[in-house]
Amino acid sequence: MSSGLQVNAITSGYKASVVIRGLSFQVAAGEAVALVGKNGMGKTTLLKTLMGYLPKKTGSVHFNNSDITRLSPHHVARLGVAYAAQEQALFTDLSIRDNLRLGLEKDALFDDAFARVEPVFPVFRDRLKQYAGTLSGGEQKMLLVARALMMRPSIILLDEITEGLQPSVIERIAAALTHERQQHGTAMLLIEQNVPFALKVADRYLVLKQGEIQDEGDTRHLSAAETIFNHLRV
Repeated sequence: MSSGLQVNAITSGYKASVVIRGLSFQVAAGEAVALVGKNGMGKTTLLKTLMGYLPKKTGSVHFNNSDITRLSPHHVARLGVAYAAQEQALFTDLSIRDNLRLGLEKDALFDDAFARVEPVFPVFRDRLKQYAGTLSGGEQKMLLVARALMMRPSIILLDEITEGLQPSVIERIAAALTHERQQHGTAMLLIEQNVPFALKVADRYLVLKQGEIQDEGDTRHLSAAETIFNHLRV
């Protein structure tokens, strides 16, 4: 079995409700894959299932040759899987530093980890004592990404990270993710509705409809944007 993330015939959902139906795909080591689709198609459910927040009814998940199908979220994270969730996942009454620290096993690792993040998110350089709740919406999204990168992950799962952001902030996040891949070979699975962002950051795209992958392709193909938009219109 090759390294990277391998999802095999996963079925998942909430109690008796099935949302993800026999889903299979892979993200190779160092690769970025964008999973696109309209709201309600199961994108967030998939990420929660991969992280272990939701149980797998059928199928298996392997990461870097380890079976993570039944592991709890904190065990999955320890294997090098970082998760930037769509919903509010910051502790707004804690400082920026304390929020970043949550991605590390011990405080002694902070300086080295922040040295990796600081060049791509210099906005936090002199503001580590500031409360996260006082940041703008865009800065909070950047903090979510920075916290995930502090873990030095092998792969990062990003759930609608660009939702509601200004174009300038989206560009900054795209640059940060591109830098992370180029410098550290970090793989990425991006859940997105922002097609230009997805095509800019990812190597491949997958189209999710009703819990199943309906199409896939190379983001560099000239027809990629048109193909994706056609799926999103239906």
